[in-house]
Amino acid sequence: MMTPALQYERDQIMENLLEIIEQMTSDWDLDLDEAIGDDTRLISDLAFESIDVVEFILAIEEHFSRRKMPFEKLIMQGGRYVDEILLGDTADFLMKELNKPVDSSSRPPGA
Repeated sequence: MMTPALQYERDQIMENLLEIIEQMTSDWDLDLDEAIGDDTRLISDLAFESIDVVEFILAIEEHFSRRKMPFEKLIMQGGRYVDEILLGDTADFLMKELNKPVDSSSRPPGA
Protein backbone atom coordinates (compact mmCIF):
# COMPACT_ATOMS: atom_id res chain seq x y z
CA MET A 1 0.00 0.00 0.00
CA MET A 2 1.36 3.42 -0.95
CA THR A 3 1.22 6.17 1.65
CA PRO A 4 2.35 9.77 1.23
CA ALA A 5 5.91 10.38 2.33
CA LEU A 6 6.87 12.93 4.90
CA GLN A 7 8.36 15.93 3.14
CA TYR A 8 12.02 16.41 3.96
CA GLU A 9 13.96 19.58 3.25
CA ARG A 10 17.53 19.18 2.04
CA ASP A 11 18.92 21.18 4.99
CA GLN A 12 17.14 18.84 7.41
CA ILE A 13 18.53 15.79 5.60
CA MET A 14 22.05 17.25 5.66
CA GLU A 15 21.75 17.93 9.41
CA ASN A 16 20.71 14.31 9.95
CA LEU A 17 23.62 13.05 7.83
CA LEU A 18 26.05 15.17 9.83
CA GLU A 19 24.67 13.71 13.07
CA ILE A 20 25.07 10.17 11.72
CA ILE A 21 28.64 10.87 10.61
CA GLU A 22 29.48 12.45 13.96
CA GLN A 23 28.22 9.36 15.77
CA MET A 24 30.13 7.04 13.44
CA THR A 25 33.42 8.93 13.53
CA SER A 26 33.45 10.32 17.08
CA ASP A 27 36.29 8.02 18.13
CA TRP A 28 38.22 8.21 14.85
CA ASP A 29 41.39 10.28 14.64
CA LEU A 30 40.33 12.55 11.78
CA ASP A 31 42.36 15.63 10.89
CA LEU A 32 40.01 17.66 8.70
CA ASP A 33 41.09 20.91 7.09
CA GLU A 34 37.54 22.21 6.85
CA ALA A 35 34.06 21.53 8.21
CA ILE A 36 32.14 18.53 6.93
CA GLY A 37 29.70 19.62 4.21
CA ASP A 38 28.42 18.99 0.68
CA ASP A 39 31.89 18.55 -0.81
CA THR A 40 33.12 16.16 1.88
CA ARG A 41 34.24 12.87 0.38
CA LEU A 42 33.40 9.84 2.51
CA ILE A 43 36.42 7.82 1.41
CA SER A 44 39.17 10.39 0.83
CA ASP A 45 38.24 12.92 3.52
CA LEU A 46 36.63 10.77 6.21
CA ALA A 47 38.68 7.61 5.60
CA PHE A 48 35.57 5.45 5.11
CA GLU A 49 36.25 1.87 4.13
CA SER A 50 33.67 -0.33 2.41
CA ILE A 51 32.30 -1.60 5.73
CA ASP A 52 31.88 2.01 6.89
CA VAL A 53 29.82 2.78 3.78
CA VAL A 54 27.59 -0.20 4.58
CA GLU A 55 27.23 0.95 8.21
CA PHE A 56 26.46 4.49 7.00
CA ILE A 57 23.69 3.19 4.74
CA LEU A 58 22.24 1.06 7.55
CA ALA A 59 22.36 4.05 9.92
CA ILE A 60 20.54 6.19 7.34
CA GLU A 61 17.85 3.55 6.86
CA GLU A 62 17.39 3.22 10.60
CA HIS A 63 17.38 6.98 11.20
CA PHE A 64 14.70 7.62 8.58
CA SER A 65 12.81 4.34 9.26
CA ARG A 66 13.07 3.46 5.58
CA ARG A 67 14.28 0.18 4.13
CA LYS A 68 14.91 -0.87 0.56
CA MET A 69 15.96 2.54 -0.75
CA PRO A 70 17.89 2.03 -3.99
CA PHE A 71 21.33 2.96 -2.62
CA GLU A 72 22.88 1.19 -5.60
CA LYS A 73 22.05 4.38 -7.54
CA LEU A 74 24.42 6.23 -5.22
CA ILE A 75 27.21 3.70 -4.76
CA MET A 76 27.30 2.01 -8.17
CA GLN A 77 27.84 3.30 -11.67
CA GLY A 78 27.92 1.17 -14.81
CA GLY A 79 27.70 -2.00 -12.72
CA ARG A 80 30.78 -1.10 -10.65
CA TYR A 81 31.18 0.46 -7.25
CA VAL A 82 32.13 4.14 -7.33
CA ASP A 83 35.53 5.22 -6.03
CA GLU A 84 34.11 8.11 -4.01
CA ILE A 85 30.83 9.31 -2.48
CA LEU A 86 30.19 12.98 -1.80
CA LEU A 87 28.06 13.88 1.20
CA GLY A 88 26.12 16.37 -0.94
CA ASP A 89 25.29 13.63 -3.45
CA THR A 90 24.04 11.51 -0.56
CA ALA A 91 21.78 14.37 0.61
CA ASP A 92 20.43 14.87 -2.93
CA PHE A 93 19.77 11.14 -3.29
CA LEU A 94 17.96 11.03 0.05
CA MET A 95 15.89 14.12 -0.70
CA LYS A 96 14.62 12.45 -3.87
CA GLU A 97 14.03 9.06 -2.25
CA LEU A 98 12.57 10.22 1.07
CA ASN A 99 10.05 12.50 -0.61
CA LYS A 100 8.59 9.72 -2.78
CA PRO A 101 5.35 7.99 -1.73
CA VAL A 102 6.21 5.03 0.48
CA ASP A 103 5.30 1.41 -0.07
CA SER A 104 4.27 0.46 3.45
CA SER A 105 6.09 -2.85 3.04
CA SER A 106 9.40 -0.91 3.00
CA ARG A 107 8.81 0.41 6.50
CA PRO A 108 9.99 -1.69 9.41
CA PRO A 109 7.23 -3.17 11.60
CA GLY A 110 5.82 -0.64 14.02
CA ALA A 111 7.11 2.41 12.09
